[in-house]
Amino acid sequence: MFPLPAPMRVALEAARDAAVTGEVPVGAVVTRHGEVIAVAANAPRGLSDPTAHAEILAIRAAARALGTDRLGDCDLWVTLEPCAMCAGAIAHARIARVYYGADDPKGGAVEHGARFFAQPTCHHRPEVFAGIGAAEGAALLREFFAARR
Repeated sequence: MFPLPAPMRVALEAARDAAVTGEVPVGAVVTRHGEVIAVAANAPRGLSDPTAHAEILAIRAAARALGTDRLGDCDLWVTLEPCAMCAGAIAHARIARVYYGADDPKGGAVEHGARFFAQPTCHHRPEVFAGIGAAEGAALLREFFAARR
């Protein structure tokens, strides 16, 4: 077994932090040339904002940090397969590569559901690498929801 890449370890830590605050444990990191530009965790409840998914917050923070709305030389690392809303934001930001951990057969829109990037109307298709940190990301989600049942 190979060690997880550093950005995914950071994303998993952000997901753990989200769980502590009662948010669904998803974390995201934007990197540029290997350097971490932004880190975020899910925060819809804390921010009273249904769009405050980890990916959206990380993209917003990276765009602010870099002073641009185009993140074409950036990568996104996220612990869970992005939903349709987040996939749309990824496309609009022109993210170069998406690395995600756990599959989301119910709400995911990359390899499941809408398969957003495969649609002819999608104007930007990042490279996608699935399954990186999948076991760790899935375990965080299982533990979080088991504690609420």
